[in-house]
Amino acid sequence: MTSTLAGCIPGSGDGGDNLEGPIRIGHLAPLQNPLGIGSRRTATMAVDQISDDGGIMDEEVEVVHADTGGNPGTAQTEAERLVAEEDVDVIVGTFVSEVTQAIMDYVAQEGVPLIVTGSSAPSTVTDFIGQDYDRYKNFFRTGPINSTFQAEAMVDYVNHLNDLHGWSSFAVVADDAAWVEPHLNVLPDALEEQGYDLVMEQSLNINIDDFSPVINDVVESDADAMIRFFAHINAAPLLVERAQRELTFGIEGIHVTGMHPAFAQLTEGAATYETTSQSGGGGTTDITENTIPFVESYRERFADSDPPVGHPMYMGFNTYDAINVYKAAVERGGTWDYGNDLDSIVDAMLATDHTGVAGQIQLYGPDAEYPHDAKETRDDEGTISNFPITQWQPQGALECVYPEQHATAEHMAPRW
Repeated sequence: MTSTLAGCIPGSGDGGDNLEGPIRIGHLAPLQNPLGIGSRRTATMAVDQISDDGGIMDEEVEVVHADTGGNPGTAQTEAERLVAEEDVDVIVGTFVSEVTQAIMDYVAQEGVPLIVTGSSAPSTVTDFIGQDYDRYKNFFRTGPINSTFQAEAMVDYVNHLNDLHGWSSFAVVADDAAWVEPHLNVLPDALEEQGYDLVMEQSLNINIDDFSPVINDVVESDADAMIRFFAHINAAPLLVERAQRELTFGIEGIHVTGMHPAFAQLTEGAATYETTSQSGGGGTTDITENTIPFVESYRERFADSDPPVGHPMYMGFNTYDAINVYKAAVERGGTWDYGNDLDSIVDAMLATDHTGVAGQIQLYGPDAEYPHDAKETRDDEGTISNFPITQWQPQGALECVYPEQHATAEHMAPRW
């Protein structure tokens, strides 16, 4: 049986004990998006470094990139191509939760391991592997932590802001998208339980192009800070208007566009004082001993490439880690043959305890609330610590401001 035919038969698998390499890694991401560009580069970096170090189980390693365009239908077509035509042994990536969920049934049918590195909706776990473990056991998420844990971490961050600035009233604004649902389900009640005032709550159409009404609502609410969750929305116009009006409410939370390494320059300084959580802390701090060397290698390798350069956005950190986690799991389990020995790969993945560039990576087991999901890490007080938050500060400086053990600067309240 040829490897091409093997890829067309559900659950047939490739490689491992029965076939020779190379081991092929499929990378699935929005490749025209700056986030996807960084993820593509770090996937290539990981594979090149693994190859230079002897490969996986002494086999050559290759990476095949596929562009989702952020579209569920395109993602499904590309996932099918990766398996049926490219004979990949694992798929790594996916950014949009709706994209991830669109390919779940296909990859479950084929049995090819899927390691998510961008999307964070808990429902991807609870509604699939949590409901039918045997069918979806080839799914894993090595990072980021899911949105429920992110919401818990955001409450701890709000406490930090209250300690620093006395902020006590907050507006919550978010994408109208699946990944945000846990934030909106958890955060409002949690803030009120902590004694804070939730003065505004809005979900925004992801195609919004006029932020003036939103800004006016925040101003009228007298919120000390706006906590926004934007993965799909580009809020640069919001930041420009806030800076022009010299408004002093904080802008906190998550803004994927704001993770662009040149975002402060691209907004001509309007991004100043904005924060966002991002895996790897934007390469500003030693999350682990591997973070800064990784960023330095990335910066050196891609210095002369098309923008964005400097460091990858959060998905790039997670993609790099995921490929190295997969390598270690295959070598630990002794096979990459998912068609004939998926259980050995699953067991080896669940034994993961990997010091990555985005943090220490472990996965929840089959009986957990979030099976095969990335574990949150906690400090001695029980506070989630693998949720680093960065801030654009004056003169375009990017600093990690939370948690304190990773901070490179103190959070700054807006002052124009």
